Amino acid sequence: MEFGAVLQTNPPASRTIQLAKLAEVHGFSHVWTFDSHILWQEPYVIYSQILAQTQRIKVGPFVTNPATRDWTVTASVFATLNEMFGNRTVCGIGRGDSAVRVTNGKPTTMTELRESIHVIRELGNSRSVEYHGSEIQFPWSRGSELEVWVAAYGPMALRVAGEVGDGFILQLADLDIAEWMITTVRNAAEKVGRDPASVKFCVAAPMYIGDDWAHMRDQCRWFGGMVGNHVADIVAKYGAHGTVPDALTDYIRGRQDYDYNEHGRAGNTHTEFVPDEIVERFCVLGSADQHIQKLKALAELGVDQFAGYLQHDNKEETLRVYGETVIPALSEHITAKR
Repeated sequence: MEFGAVLQTNPPASRTIQLAKLAEVHGFSHVWTFDSHILWQEPYVIYSQILAQTQRIKVGPFVTNPATRDWTVTASVFATLNEMFGNRTVCGIGRGDSAVRVTNGKPTTMTELRESIHVIRELGNSRSVEYHGSEIQFPWSRGSELEVWVAAYGPMALRVAGEVGDGFILQLADLDIAEWMITTVRNAAEKVGRDPASVKFCVAAPMYIGDDWAHMRDQCRWFGGMVGNHVADIVAKYGAHGTVPDALTDYIRGRQDYDYNEHGRAGNTHTEFVPDEIVERFCVLGSADQHIQKLKALAELGVDQFAGYLQHDNKEETLRVYGETVIPALSEHITAKR
């Protein structure tokens, strides 16, 4: 199992770079960031500095979308970073949440998502692609390698992830929901003739090492609110008891307005509807041993990477304990299973 750290690009940018360097020191393979250019600083500029000041870490958005930038611009950024620093980028992409909603926009359609994945991946891998009726290719790009991982919750998005994604990003760590969604993505891959094992699975959730459960829950309750935005879209389309597990949809009954200016922040006042049980199920909290046990269970489901959000007040200590205890324990567990 690989490990990623998910950061927000809050100023100063030097702080984001410092945390990325610390993540590499502690054995993390990936550093992901939010990509919402109004709420936070532009991540792609910061990626350049992260890559310049690290040796092996891979960087990417968690997640970008087809609406904010022209697809060719997105691909060009990745291909440029790969030329400068070696192939150390990955593209996480979804339909669009905070980056589009904060400007009163809407998530893109599944068709647009599917098409954007194809264009970004082909150009990001130094290949030609048809775009707006023209065959285009970066004449300066040679040997660039870029995987595109699809973030999804609903049935249609899960199908896209299985059919065309190099990886699937699930932003919650509930074991039952993860098992259902991983199975759904694998089935979608198999139906179009893909090897289901070729799709990488990334589970992402806040990771907090500590023993004060009330404090940890309050620091991470924002995550249930963030997930709730996507769940609300699913409920609006399929109903509260549709084609996704009730465990994912039931908790948003008390959800009201949501202020994206507090998006992804500890203490978000619009997430009071999220019950303690959901925080504990969706996140990875507690002692090192408790983290290890939950991550082992996720590994058994086929999860290839755990990406931990660090939007709380215990960033450095959590990274340290992961590096000294959690990551070595998971590596030993997976090696023993082979």
